[in-house]
Amino acid sequence: MKLLNGLDVASYIKNRQLAESRALRQAHGIIPRLAIIRTNPDPVVDSYMKLKQSYGADVSVEVDVHTIQQGEAIKTIQVLNKDSHVHGIIVQIPLPDPSESETILNAVAKEKDVDGLGINTIFDAPTPLAITWLLAAYNIDLKEKKIVIVGHGRLVGQPLEKLWKTTKLDVTVATKATDNLAELTKQADVLICATGSPALITADMVKPNAVIIDAGVATDRNGLIGDVAQAVRELPDITITPEKGGVGPLTICALFDNVLRAAQRNAKS
Repeated sequence: MKLLNGLDVASYIKNRQLAESRALRQAHGIIPRLAIIRTNPDPVVDSYMKLKQSYGADVSVEVDVHTIQQGEAIKTIQVLNKDSHVHGIIVQIPLPDPSESETILNAVAKEKDVDGLGINTIFDAPTPLAITWLLAAYNIDLKEKKIVIVGHGRLVGQPLEKLWKTTKLDVTVATKATDNLAELTKQADVLICATGSPALITADMVKPNAVIIDAGVATDRNGLIGDVAQAVRELPDITITPEKGGVGPLTICALFDNVLRAAQRNAKS
């Protein structure tokens, strides 16, 4: 088994981002700034938010958290859209009332939508970008590979399908409810799992020599867990992300890369 260690790749990217952030400050007097809209206090959501705050401090990007009621979200976003000192805006989801998600996410100006969730966004969503970076860092060529994405959520599956199909890769998308799921996954040279269903992917569902990215996130008494059963990790011939330190560290890197790209656009204008 070979591990795809996202922490190693993230360390390299973080050093580059710190240099870019310092250059923006020194050359243009621009302090890169990310605004987080938080409407749903929750321990898991808050843990992700704290990781973003910590990462921002490491790469010299200011991170402001706006804890508000969902009813105040649109007004707050409109103020932040007009604030030239704010370069990126993200809305922590899920919202207390998910039925308003589309309206609220689409209220973020496209040039500040660093989570890539709005309909007119100009940025790639961070997790698909992170997956692409991770595979490239380990010289895994996706051309002429059979790729299966299990999960079609708005954070991973949907934007990853869009990102990879624009480059004409051979991508098939399934969900945990797909009738012939095992048949599809056993054909995959590259398997992306992003359903949040623990142990959904078992050893008999994996092709020999497959590359597996486990981007599923669920929680149990031991913390965060992925979609891949432990027996899969015991297969001798696969290449797979570790249980911790795979896609997650690079997702935060990709988010802040988008913030820096937004700040650099601001400098040019």
